Amino acid sequence: MTNLEDTSLFDPKSKVWIYQSNRHLKDEEVEAIKTDLTTFAHTWVSHSNALKAIGLVFFNRFLILMVDETVSGASGCSIDKSVHFMKSLEAKYNLDLFDRMNVAYVAGEEIKAAHKNELIALYEKGEINDDTKIFNNLANTKDQLENGWLIPLSQSWVKQLL
Repeated sequence: MTNLEDTSLFDPKSKVWIYQSNRHLKDEEVEAIKTDLTTFAHTWVSHSNALKAIGLVFFNRFLILMVDETVSGASGCSIDKSVHFMKSLEAKYNLDLFDRMNVAYVAGEEIKAAHKNELIALYEKGEINDDTKIFNNLANTKDQLENGWLIPLSQSWVKQLL
């Protein structure tokens, strides 16, 4: 896991994109992906302006890009570049980072994930409930990442699926 201390110099309103892997990443994959993310973040530009950006990996499952838009804002073209970059990571590491119906949640000391239909079954069996902590990957600022990424299922968009 990485911690948010790496982003201490980023504005709370910094833009965040959260990509959840369809599987738990091996430690050696995490190290390689961190290198890839760092290289991308250091070369990421918007209209020829360098972006103040960082790439992070959390819990061997979440890849996060952050841009401090108080320095320079990400444009449509630069966001497209980030999506292409994340697609390249998918291919390189045999991942799926774009399935938004794959929801991660906390089960005891573990982080597990279930697809929409599996999630419904888990809820009906009582294996997860309204108090189960889920990762709200719709968080789109540093502040939301810090204060609203891990929330009870009852307070998330996931609740409407159940």
